[in-house]
Amino acid sequence: MSVRKSFSIFIAVVVVSIIGVLFLSIDSATFEILRYANRSLLLFALFLVVVCWCLDALKLMMLARAAGERLTFKQVLPATWINYFGSAITPMQSGGGPFQVYLLYKNGVCVGKAVAITLVRTIQAIMLLVLIVPFAIIKEPEFLHRHYVMKWFVLYIMLFVAAAALFIVVSVVRPGWIKYLSSGSLVKFRRSGIMKPRLLIRMARRINVEIDAYSANIRQFFSAGKFWFLLSTVIAIVYLFTYLSIMPLLILAVGFQVEFFQCILVEALLLFLLYFVPTPGGSGAAEGGAAVVLAIFLPWNLAGILAVAWRVVTEYTGVALGAVVAVRMLGWGGADKVLKEEEEGTFKYDSK
Repeated sequence: MSVRKSFSIFIAVVVVSIIGVLFLSIDSATFEILRYANRSLLLFALFLVVVCWCLDALKLMMLARAAGERLTFKQVLPATWINYFGSAITPMQSGGGPFQVYLLYKNGVCVGKAVAITLVRTIQAIMLLVLIVPFAIIKEPEFLHRHYVMKWFVLYIMLFVAAAALFIVVSVVRPGWIKYLSSGSLVKFRRSGIMKPRLLIRMARRINVEIDAYSANIRQFFSAGKFWFLLSTVIAIVYLFTYLSIMPLLILAVGFQVEFFQCILVEALLLFLLYFVPTPGGSGAAEGGAAVVLAIFLPWNLAGILAVAWRVVTEYTGVALGAVVAVRMLGWGGADKVLKEEEEGTFKYDSK
């Protein structure tokens, strides 16, 4: 599917979701309450979004430095925005990485390092989200007790993270095992007739090269680049705290009090869930899920419209800027090529 078509589907799902959420939630009292919203807090929420973009770019810059690459803020900011765009148009937010890899490559970073940088960035974000859960449970145990379903979701998160951590350790310590598993999977494709032998050999070689580069570069993060990796982690923590503060700020802006740790707990659970929703960028689930989360702290007639506002300021603005970057730097055809080559494992922008 082309990038233009995927973007159109994303927009269509978002529009339908927004209309559905607003139709099911707003009433005459909604607009009366919004008339007295604190405009200063709303503007501050918008300011925090800009701060988040800058922190996200700085985090990417520090991770590149940890991998031995010196990039400027001007170089990494477009890569940050294009990640939002790529994540929005692909299921489970999987398309942001390839676009970032491409822009990093264009700025002189070899593919192996670029893949390691983007992968560590994603893992870092997920792990920090997960770390919020036990902290919030300790801080607000009664809140989880009142919302029984969340207990099972928290258990699922912990099991997933344990499996992911095991895979990461194995991929670094025993990369040969990952090669063996990937080669076995490709052989099964060949036997099923899905894949031609020539393509199979090319993909197997490519995968082995990238696994070696990935393993070597991951090790560099925790050796020569340890200081910059730790600095990127600090920036990532500040970024996440800033991002998660936007939703409570919107609640305060409409005149309601909110327990900060309760809000960030359910918000963190929602953000974690969105990584695995099969719709483009988690659209649909994000708008509906945000409305459900906000309904815990607000009347339903305000939850829907604030959920839409939260998505607009935190996500859609970044996606729009990423779309501009993608069209100006790649064009629709170039964007199609990046995603197609990533899916096939046949990058035409060869590693240095």
